[in-house]
Amino acid sequence: MAKSAVKTLRPESARESRSVRREERVSLGDNGKFSFGDRGYSTRRTTLSIPDGMPLGVWERLGRHIFVISDASAWWLGDWLIYGQHHYPDRYKRAIGATSLDYQTLRNYAWIARKFTPSRRRENLSFQHHAEVAGLAELDQEKWLAEAEAGGWSRNELRRRIRGEAKGVRKSEELTYLQLSVPTDRKQKWQLAAEGAGMGLQEWVESNLDKAAVAALEGR
Repeated sequence: MAKSAVKTLRPESARESRSVRREERVSLGDNGKFSFGDRGYSTRRTTLSIPDGMPLGVWERLGRHIFVISDASAWWLGDWLIYGQHHYPDRYKRAIGATSLDYQTLRNYAWIARKFTPSRRRENLSFQHHAEVAGLAELDQEKWLAEAEAGGWSRNELRRRIRGEAKGVRKSEELTYLQLSVPTDRKQKWQLAAEGAGMGLQEWVESNLDKAAVAALEGR
């Protein structure tokens, strides 16, 4: 694979400009190793190597850059799968099967990407902000995303606000109770996943079942 380079960092002060200039390029080498500038800041799949003496401002911008790549990759993978489904309807699943990519995760990304055309994706909000409202009607999506953007809400704050409003609606809804019997280790795995997502177990199960149901129905 040929080397590619993308400018990513901008100096914010004259004092840091010489240091930052050496770190403005992020390149991917033939060995799969990313390099941040000439001073050897580099990453592999499981490692970020940072040399001693990195200025605070550079360290902060590096962190922001890594977050942007991480967040953007969910959109990219969703759009990538949509393209494959459209252009290679008979072959894309086989191609994915030959990689280490998890198909269900990709389907979730694609489902959210379909819910938000590029013109509706808000750059000031994360992919996870959009995921929180993906199951809502479009007008409600726009309402909540606009409020989250204006208020600078975190993903968890957006979820809390939506949940608070939903509680008032659910009081008048007829509820059906569903009981599940699952092995203890599976429940523990679900509990850890829910905690990692900042959700209660029931909320996490409901959220993932809703997403899976919509994705399955749209994939028919």
